[in-house]
Amino acid sequence: MQRSKSLLQMGVVVLLTTLIISCQKEMLNDETGVPELKMAQTDGLTDLQLLGKNIYFDKISSPENMACAGCHDPGLGFTGPNPGINLKGSVYRGAVPHRFGNRKPPSAAYAAFSPVLHIDEEGIFEGGNFWDGRATGEHFLLNPDAVMLEGMGLPSAEQALGPFLNPVEQNAPSKEDVLMQIAASKYAWLWEEVWGEPPGWASGAETDRNYDRVGVAIAAYEGSTEVNPFTSKFDAYMRGEAELTEQEARGLMLFEAEDKGNCTACHPSRAEEHEGHHMLPLFTDFTFDNLGVPKNPDNPFYSMDKVYLDDGTPINPMGKDWVDLGLGGFLQSHPNPEWMAMAGENMGKQKVPTLRNVGKMKGNGFIKAYTHNGYFKSLKELVHFYNTRDVEPWPAPEVAQNVNTNELGNLGLTGEEEDAIVAFLLTLSDGYTGN
Repeated sequence: MQRSKSLLQMGVVVLLTTLIISCQKEMLNDETGVPELKMAQTDGLTDLQLLGKNIYFDKISSPENMACAGCHDPGLGFTGPNPGINLKGSVYRGAVPHRFGNRKPPSAAYAAFSPVLHIDEEGIFEGGNFWDGRATGEHFLLNPDAVMLEGMGLPSAEQALGPFLNPVEQNAPSKEDVLMQIAASKYAWLWEEVWGEPPGWASGAETDRNYDRVGVAIAAYEGSTEVNPFTSKFDAYMRGEAELTEQEARGLMLFEAEDKGNCTACHPSRAEEHEGHHMLPLFTDFTFDNLGVPKNPDNPFYSMDKVYLDDGTPINPMGKDWVDLGLGGFLQSHPNPEWMAMAGENMGKQKVPTLRNVGKMKGNGFIKAYTHNGYFKSLKELVHFYNTRDVEPWPAPEVAQNVNTNELGNLGLTGEEEDAIVAFLLTLSDGYTGN
């Protein structure tokens, strides 16, 4: 929503002369095509970032068939890599193949810049990770090892720990099991290099400390220039190294114009100068919004009332009656009474994602899914929804409360103007080479 932007919301300080495109030695998994690093050797990463990268690509799960990269593929901007899954339900299966969660994978790229979840000066929730913001980052505020992140990526560290123990994701039986797999890995020496000791689990306190270090390492990698390279055509344009086409330039104008797309209300696009550094925009303000997105009828989570966890309980007892309440659903059971009291006004709101890499594909015809439930299958469809939600017969919103009716729904854009905005969005994909 339109509001004053802090420096962090507007962008991140990036020295233009120090961007490094990292190279990685990788092997492709024959079954999934997802890069699988046997022992990552990557230039430009610190030891902590390299440790996080190895953990990120390691199949630390039960059974051992799923890595973080399985749902957050660098070739797609660190999001879902399977076009068949993206075409339908958009939710990825877990390590136990018949178990599914409830939302499509968010992008891990540029997520490390999200601040700790908080209420800003205008009474709006900002920050955190996951679509519903439940990885607040608060857990790491007083963590002595998190000082290595230099104040950045605390929600990412908290988010990174969730999937390992989630039975519908990586399904590790315990924190100890995660540490055991790291201790038995080919990069165990790197853990000792970073932390000065092996990943022990002899006591509860030792286990908790080392498990938190897993999150810190992954967050460090997710905060690196390898995951956040700022190498799109738009970045080259901002540096004066590329020109936008006439259609792309028109799309940028429409994207920013308050009486047209008004996209910058939530996805700020302007660079600023601060203390001699160039500020490159992140294309998110880290807030939450209910866009009125319809339910995705193909979401496999609706069938999880017939799939059971090890204790005999169904994954989704509500079946097709389940509704994704987003941030409000998280807040309604939060221990902070002030936050709990704000649940109602945040029902249906999901995290505003970065638009960087939103059009990054693997070849022509690749299907990518958009919004928290993957309802939309192309940028054109998504932009058309923003433009016409309130004037064309779209399905009803999944959550009718708090739908944003001020900034989208009846924008009055022509088809050509929609196409121009899509053309601009395609300039936000990293890896631009000038061709």
